[in-house]
Amino acid sequence: MDETARPQVDRRQLQQIVAGLTEGVLLIDPDRSIVWANETALAIHGCENLQELGASAAQYRRRFTLKYRNKHALSAKQYPIERVLAGDVFRDVVVEVTRADDPEFRRMHQVRSLVLVNAAGVDESLALVIQDVTERFSAEERFEKTFNANPAPALICRLSDLRYVKVNQGFLEMTGYAREAVIDRSAYELDVLEQAEQRDDAVLALHDGRTIGQREAVLRLPGGDGKFVIVAGQPIEVGEEDCMLFTFIDLEARKKAEISLGQSEERFSKAFRLAPVPMMLCALPDLRLIEVNAAFASTTGHDAAETRDKTVAELKLWGDARAYREFRTRLEQGQELRNHELVLHTREGAAIDCLLSTEAVSIQGQPCTLLVIQDITERKRSEMDLIAAIEAVMKDTTWFSRTVMEKLAQIRRPRSEGHGQGELGDLTPREREVLGLICKGLSDAEIATELELSRNTVRNHVATLYGKIGVNRRGAAVVWGRERGVAGY
Repeated sequence: MDETARPQVDRRQLQQIVAGLTEGVLLIDPDRSIVWANETALAIHGCENLQELGASAAQYRRRFTLKYRNKHALSAKQYPIERVLAGDVFRDVVVEVTRADDPEFRRMHQVRSLVLVNAAGVDESLALVIQDVTERFSAEERFEKTFNANPAPALICRLSDLRYVKVNQGFLEMTGYAREAVIDRSAYELDVLEQAEQRDDAVLALHDGRTIGQREAVLRLPGGDGKFVIVAGQPIEVGEEDCMLFTFIDLEARKKAEISLGQSEERFSKAFRLAPVPMMLCALPDLRLIEVNAAFASTTGHDAAETRDKTVAELKLWGDARAYREFRTRLEQGQELRNHELVLHTREGAAIDCLLSTEAVSIQGQPCTLLVIQDITERKRSEMDLIAAIEAVMKDTTWFSRTVMEKLAQIRRPRSEGHGQGELGDLTPREREVLGLICKGLSDAEIATELELSRNTVRNHVATLYGKIGVNRRGAAVVWGRERGVAGY
């Protein structure tokens, strides 16, 4: 008997121990033969028996192609089965395994080596302990694809050393950074929490691996400029390492809009305060006063402190309740008024004739209306005085020459309003009726009530009437009618 011959190793007890393990175990003899594999090892190679796995290391390499995660194929010496035969001790080597006879087969294995020695210190068996990590790495690949394809800017920071390990295209496009300028850079160098609200709390949460709630921050760009963002952090695990996923919302456009809006509102505020005509800014729908200008206070006697947060109705500006209701109705219908005649009352109760115009505005998202008032009290008084004087003179015109009569007619019918004017015969009965009521001093609303017509119909009659007689103001229509003997129907 050859005393140098290697004794046969009895592995039955060892095989019984590892047979039920969830990890796959391959036993290899130093003579390079594969002597045993448990069911898990066979299953994760897609094999039903040991013969399919291969009788030796060389057969194993021919039947299975191994690649690293970067898709680089392993050389013969880099195969875990060859490394353990060469005496290497290694752990957690991750490889992609495919079969030469099955293009659809693809698994991810995490492999470590194990050398079993006898009491004399001689290697009895070499083992590969294999864990199937296909599901985990498939999930990571799906995450990687989703992360890279997501348009929302995002970064992943490893918590152990606070270095960035992943960055997506959205972040690169938002900031202008190159990928290599971000990956492996420290969170202290590229501080995504710079000038963040409650920064100390956010930094503490980062170190503790806790969720960082959304907050505004300034992200430093490659050129040194800052970009306003909303940043949030969510703890995640990537490749079995604790990390923080930072997501961002670009606030630059909103901030610019806010700054522009602030500047516009500031310009509006200055123009509002310094305008020479009375103005009110009221919140809808109850016409609650936000602000009045100095001209309004001077005209009505109501100063800014007194009017703030009161409604127009509470100030009792409108002398005619029906006119106020009509005004509110038109505003609620979304109409904008232009040179609307009405009578307003001052703080002391004096009546002032006005032309009112409105303009819809938005103040910090609140729908409002700007009321612009033109005081025409003096002008209207002058018109009425002129009409009264002409009527007094015209009561007895027998001693006037024809030339004087023509001059008076010209005064009563200015060229700017008399060009192309018609005569009473050109008016329809309804238009003469409307003219008579205008001469009596009735408003459009009152004429509508008197004639049982809608206000729109009355406005149409008035517009047609103005066009026929060549005037564009109510006072001129009164002069035109009265000089032709229309005293009211």
